Amino acid sequence: MAKFGTLYLIPNTLGSHDTLSAVLPIEVQRIAASCRHFVVENSKVARQFLKAVGISTPLQEVSMAELNVNTPDADIKALLTPLLAGQNVGLISDAGCPAVADPGARLVAVAHAAGISVQPLVGPSSILLALMGSGLNGQKFAFHGYLPIDVAQRQTELKKLEQESRIAQQTQMFIETPYRNMQLLEALCKTLNPQTKLCVAADLTLPSQFICMQSIEQWRKQNQNKTLPDLHKRPTLFLFLA
Repeated sequence: MAKFGTLYLIPNTLGSHDTLSAVLPIEVQRIAASCRHFVVENSKVARQFLKAVGISTPLQEVSMAELNVNTPDADIKALLTPLLAGQNVGLISDAGCPAVADPGARLVAVAHAAGISVQPLVGPSSILLALMGSGLNGQKFAFHGYLPIDVAQRQTELKKLEQESRIAQQTQMFIETPYRNMQLLEALCKTLNPQTKLCVAADLTLPSQFICMQSIEQWRKQNQNKTLPDLHKRPTLFLFLA
C-alpha cells in the first residue's frame, strides 16, 4: 500500500515576523523549513514567512500552489498530488492558523476524504487570543466572520446576534475589513444595549496590541468624548456578550 505524505497545518505570525520566536515554537519552524511543497493563500506572503523560518531550499525550487477564496472547488483535489506521491505538504495562511476562518479548510476536508494524515501545528490564533483576553464567556462562543456592509442589514444582524447572546449566554465574535473598523465600532455603540459587554482586540501579539472590554455604555461615553481607540487599518476582532 502506498504511503501518503502528511498535510502540515502551519500557523503564520499575526502581522510581523519580528514576533516569530515569541509565537511559533522552534519545532514548528523546523517542520515548515523542512517541507518542499506548500499550499498557500498568497505566494508573496508565504515566501516572506519561509525566509523568516530559515528554509534551506532555494525558494525557486519550492513547489507553491495558491488556495484562496477564489479557488474553484474543482481545483482543490489536484493540490493533493504531492501528498498522494508520499511528499509532505505545508498549508500556510496569510496570518494565524490555517483552516480557521480560512479557505484552507477546504483542502483539509479533501485530505481527510483521501485518507491523508492531517497534523495541525501550534501557533497564534487571533480568534482564541481575543477570546482569552476578553473575559467574556469562553465556554460558549461563535465566530461569524464579516457582518453585512449595508447599514440597515448590519443593524438587523447585530440585534439578532445580541438576542441570541442574551438567550444562550454566548459570546459573539466577528471581524471587519480594517479600513472600516471605526465605522463598525461606532455602529456597535449605537446599536447594542448599554449593558452589553463589548471587547475590542487589535494588533494581537504585536507591540501595538490593544485589548479593552467594557460595557456599551462606557464605549458610548468614549465615542461622545472622541476618545475611542484608533482602529483604522489595524487587524481587529470584536466580541460581545449580552
